[in-house]
Amino acid sequence: MPGNRHTETVPARQSLASLRVGFWMLTDPYNFHTTFERGAVILSLDTEQIWGYVDLMNEAQFEDRYPETLRAHEKLLTCLLAAGVRATWFVVGGIALRASAGAKDCRMEGLPTSWTVRIPGGDETTAPLWYRRSFVERLREAHPQQEIGLHGGLTHFIWTDRQATRKVVNSELAEGVRALKDANVMPRSFSFGRDQEAFHELLPAHGIHCFRGRTPVLSYRLGRTLPGAALRVLDELRRVTPPPVWPYESLPGLWNIPSSLFLYPIGRTRTRVAPLRTRVERFRLGLEAAIRYRGIFHFCLHPDNLTESPDGFAMFEEILDQLVRVRNRGDVEILTIAEVAERMERRRTEPVQRVLSEPVAL
Repeated sequence: MPGNRHTETVPARQSLASLRVGFWMLTDPYNFHTTFERGAVILSLDTEQIWGYVDLMNEAQFEDRYPETLRAHEKLLTCLLAAGVRATWFVVGGIALRASAGAKDCRMEGLPTSWTVRIPGGDETTAPLWYRRSFVERLREAHPQQEIGLHGGLTHFIWTDRQATRKVVNSELAEGVRALKDANVMPRSFSFGRDQEAFHELLPAHGIHCFRGRTPVLSYRLGRTLPGAALRVLDELRRVTPPPVWPYESLPGLWNIPSSLFLYPIGRTRTRVAPLRTRVERFRLGLEAAIRYRGIFHFCLHPDNLTESPDGFAMFEEILDQLVRVRNRGDVEILTIAEVAERMERRRTEPVQRVLSEPVAL
């Protein structure tokens, strides 16, 4: 009977998830022995608007795929503030500019012309998909306080691009930091454009102390390949438990806080294959794993993604309800990426590093 099958398969699925997480903890270089008092949750949001798609689509195509994305950013922030939840917003530096001359702007002189040629001049009134200083200011003044980090640099240039020399990347990074500083934001955390990590050694010199590392599962390590895409679909369909993660000092004073799970796209084509419900269920499984192992569940999304489906915000509000419930029970604490890095730095002064107080259940 269907009921009996359910009774038999759920414990088996949970046991398999424990084995996966336990094996990953024992074989991965991340320092899982440094635990937290309880589970921790990070929400990190790549805030890029059309900058993240400058080499992929024009404005009309972007607005067709992500309708009313500007309103979505405001709505997402409102949801978080109403729930009393802090998040890390990784903002492309160009969004913070009051105005720009586009490809002719002196701040973009260090970048390849083939990349900047698509960037229009304008300001928040004439080119709101590109420039949106007022939203950055709203983030900066929000309560509870939101963290603002840097995403990609000034223009979301991809650091593994064939034209990505050290000089080019340093210019992209320096101008991105400067754009946020001009908006009275001092970024301490960073996320790479499309998760394409490179030139880590440049980050500390620009005041960056932590970054979001790649999701430590095979489907993401395979990247934007056909096998990677196929595995990500299977992860959704099988409701694979996202791994809890732990900070790792990749360079002196530079902490890698990996992602656990990115919101799988919710457009019509994807939801025909993987129903929207799987996103909510995998978030719940990620919370449970973080609580069980006293690690971090690091959940990531692009605000634009929530506009792909008319049910996008209803789904996110259900996710947020789950988070608030476990927070209010005292099972997890919600941290920003910079807070995690600060906590790890403070632990340097502890005479004895804390270890797991109970064995990992395999």
